Amino acid sequence: MVIRETLAKKVAWISVISNIILTLGKIIIGWYGNSDAVFADGIHSAADVFASIIVLLVIKIANKPADNEHPYGHGKAEVIVSGIVGILLFLVSIYVVYEGISGFFHEVESPSLLAMWVALFSYIMKIILYRSSLKAAKQHNSKAIEAIAFDHKADIVASIAAAIGVLISILGERFDLHLLLYGDKAASIFVAYLIFKISKEMLTEAFDILLERNISTETIQEYTKIINDFPDVRRIDRIRAREHGHYILVDLRISIDHYKTIKEGHDLAKSIKQKLMKSYDNIDEVLIHLNPYFPEDN
Repeated sequence: MVIRETLAKKVAWISVISNIILTLGKIIIGWYGNSDAVFADGIHSAADVFASIIVLLVIKIANKPADNEHPYGHGKAEVIVSGIVGILLFLVSIYVVYEGISGFFHEVESPSLLAMWVALFSYIMKIILYRSSLKAAKQHNSKAIEAIAFDHKADIVASIAAAIGVLISILGERFDLHLLLYGDKAASIFVAYLIFKISKEMLTEAFDILLERNISTETIQEYTKIINDFPDVRRIDRIRAREHGHYILVDLRISIDHYKTIKEGHDLAKSIKQKLMKSYDNIDEVLIHLNPYFPEDN
């Protein structure tokens, strides 16, 4: 837990510092360089800064062990953060769309070439940050770090789209093609769409976990196969599992021969729990209820 928390904080701090630099660069250059797309990309990076700071504040809470008031742990704190980031990105997308569409109703000027270079620099930086964050999120199964990675992912395409939009506008001015001057405005709307798409994915996942949706059928089938490998398990009466932030809780009801002793049932349940947790390091708890099995039941 300590290693996981330390890594999450490290990833979040790297994200905060890099996004502050990129935010200032894109907003200042986008504003003075007359590029709505780069400016919108800067607003998105500003949202990333806020998201990373929230993650830093909640990581310690999410990694607290279970207690009397929170017997299932504090993992959902990360899910709440992911939902907050999703809402934030949704609001940013609405703002960027509004600014982009309004730009089509007045005369436009070509952005500066510097705006394009800033967007390209952001693109390269975001690829590096996204890959490193996603790797860390998968290694430690962290929803908070994954939220940061998704933020970087949105910026990757957003930055290259902004760069292309600026380039099209510059070419439009150079070759006196008036329609192409709106390339930057069109790019800003495309950036808004990308931000909205990421926010939708994050909000959907957050709501699914908060509403305790069952994990995927494929994963349940994998659990079932492991359980059925125990010859004393006569029947699986019910199996369900839910994500609780960065870990999974499994509820299981199985039938064993009615003449088995309490100790035999206990030992079997313990073995099943150990096998599942050994096979899947993201399983934090397995609750097993034993039912008596009678041959005539079939």
